[in-house]
Amino acid sequence: MEQKTYKIIEIVGTSKDSYEAAIQNAVAHASKSLSALSWFEVVQMRGGIKDGKLDEYQVILKVGFKLID
Repeated sequence: MEQKTYKIIEIVGTSKDSYEAAIQNAVAHASKSLSALSWFEVVQMRGGIKDGKLDEYQVILKVGFKLID
């Protein structure tokens, strides 16, 4: 039976459009430098305000990836 080990890190994604876009941006960027990404969990959703209006969507994600031998 294969033994799998995973590492978890936290990353922050941002978007001017939506929370979903912020998640997609974060995962796409992380996958450029991390291989074997397996899952993500949204830890926190928040946003930036500028001049009394919503300016930016922000998400904190936990991302899990398999450690490779």
